[in-house]
Amino acid sequence: MSAEPKVSIHPSQASLAAAVAARLITRLVDVQSERGTATVVLTGGSIGTAALEAVAESPAHTAVDWANVHFWWGDERFLRAEDPERNAVQARAALLDRIAVDPVKVHEFGSKDEFPDEDAAAADYAAQLGAAAQAELAADEDLDQPDARLPRFDVLLLGVGPDAHVASLFPEMAGIRTRGATTVGVPDAPKPPPQRVSLTLEAINTAQEVWLSVSGSDKAGAVGLALAGAGHVQVPAAGARGLKRTRWLIDQDAAQKLPGRLIDHDDEATD
Repeated sequence: MSAEPKVSIHPSQASLAAAVAARLITRLVDVQSERGTATVVLTGGSIGTAALEAVAESPAHTAVDWANVHFWWGDERFLRAEDPERNAVQARAALLDRIAVDPVKVHEFGSKDEFPDEDAAAADYAAQLGAAAQAELAADEDLDQPDARLPRFDVLLLGVGPDAHVASLFPEMAGIRTRGATTVGVPDAPKPPPQRVSLTLEAINTAQEVWLSVSGSDKAGAVGLALAGAGHVQVPAAGARGLKRTRWLIDQDAAQKLPGRLIDHDDEATD
């Protein structure tokens, strides 16, 4: 059963990025204290990257055993491996190259250097996810794993576009309608680059916690529609839900069209 959204509002983009970073550090520490390892699904975009930079710059980040964190991505741009527009390249610069990660636990989508098209890259990522899931089950038969095709995602980070897309799942397009698969190739995204790979909504919604971080007045309409109960095919962000928590972390500009009943003024980073 998915969790109803919980909203917290921050005064600026910078304070929002810092809040996401503080929450992420706290959550990873808590998960590692329970299970030893933790898994986070990263996102791209301005807030996603700023939050990772804030993690690297926080003195508290040393509390996390980064070598025991698995990193996956919610989506990727199907470009050359070192293209600066790739989410993984940006994440490495913002955080992963600045902490002591285990390279084996950093799971990037394949690139144009490796695969002929986005569908092949998506299929490879699905295989990687499946192999990781089976390895987890072999190591811990009692693991609470919602989908045997996927490893347990402790925190899954998402941005939201002005059109309310999440990951590379765009309104009314084939990706947001995909069922029965964990990943999907996107050949015709309405924003550049058009070729992408993404987790499906089905996969996203297996995460224990889904956090949607949104900044800017151009996103206010998307936030308002998503939290007002719009359909996920028309408003993909409305369909993103965590099993235990669904957090909307937004700045004042993005909150302009937010239904007032949803605002949680007392939300704490450690809850």
